[in-house]
Amino acid sequence: MDVATPTPQDLQRKLYFLVEQLQHMAGELPPKYQMRLPYELLSGLANSLLNDTIFEIVKGLMEIQHVTEKHLFQQRLQLLNQQKIEMQESLSSISTDEERISIKTALHKKHKEELKQMDMKLVLQLDQKVADQQSILEKAGVPGFYVTNNPMEIQVQMRLCDFIIRLSKMEVPS
Repeated sequence: MDVATPTPQDLQRKLYFLVEQLQHMAGELPPKYQMRLPYELLSGLANSLLNDTIFEIVKGLMEIQHVTEKHLFQQRLQLLNQQKIEMQESLSSISTDEERISIKTALHKKHKEELKQMDMKLVLQLDQKVADQQSILEKAGVPGFYVTNNPMEIQVQMRLCDFIIRLSKMEVPS
């Protein structure tokens, strides 16, 4: 018999283990999330995790998200640094206090607006990343995942991703 191919009994044991772990994790959540994670959903999720592909997909999505967040944070820091330089350069040639205050006030207002625009752009990019992740997990057949912008549903999906990541680090019986 090929060692790499799990027997039906092995799969059954793994499925029971996954369901049990998922129920335990769900039980630790606040009630508002517990009620959104019925047994059928947890059982379906456990079933989809019998194949390690879902673990790999979620790990990959998490890595991509971290790189994206780091990149967006760097963009924001770059803007703040450019604004600081612009302020210093603009004020360096001014001699009167009145003019300095006027320029400082105008630049502060301009910079505040630029930062607000940048933050809105970054949030839209993060929202798009979330929708991409939801779509990938839905196409992979992971129960509980579909494209939504409902904050509660997104929170539930984040909890499910957390469960998957935690399970990926456990020694699962084969």
